[in-house]
Amino acid sequence: MNWKWPEPVLKWKGALGKYQAVLLVIALGALLLLLPTGGGGDDPEHQAAEDAAECFDLEAFEQRLEDTLSQIQGAGKVRVVLALDSGSRRVLAQDLEQEGDGSGSSTVVTIGGGSAGEAVVPLQTLAPDFRGALVVCPGGNDPQVKLRLLEAVSALTGLSSHRISVCEGNP
Repeated sequence: MNWKWPEPVLKWKGALGKYQAVLLVIALGALLLLLPTGGGGDDPEHQAAEDAAECFDLEAFEQRLEDTLSQIQGAGKVRVVLALDSGSRRVLAQDLEQEGDGSGSSTVVTIGGGSAGEAVVPLQTLAPDFRGALVVCPGGNDPQVKLRLLEAVSALTGLSSHRISVCEGNP
C-alpha cells in the first residue's frame, strides 16, 4: 500500500523547511517561558525559609567554633559555651516624614508581593552581641594553647580577652 500526503500538507511541509530555524527558536522560547523560574519571591513559605536562614543559630555557631578550635595544636577536644547579650537583628528601610513644626513620623518601607501580600525591605542584618565565652579543653592549662584559643575566640566573636575564659577539662 502506497500512501501519499495530501497536496496542502506538502505545501506546508515545504514552507516549514524554509523557516525551520526560526520555528525552532520560537518553540524553544515558548518552552523556556513555561519552565518555573525558581525565584519563589511570592511564596510565603519560601520567604519564611529565607528569614529563617538569616537568623543566627547559636548552637550551630558553637559547634562550628568547637570544630575549628579543636584543630589548634595541643587543645584536644574543645567544648564552647557562648552567652549572648542580644541576638541578630535586621535593620529595615524606613520612610521619614518631617512636618513643618519639627515633628515627624517614620514608617517601615514595604514592597508589594503580589498575591502573597507585602514584604519589608531589609537594609542589613546585624550580628549578635556576645556577652562572654567559656572554652573547656584538655590543653586549657598550657599558656601557649590558652593564648591561641583566646585569640581565636576573640577574632571570631569580637569579645575582648577578659570576657573569654579558657579552662582545662577532661580529655
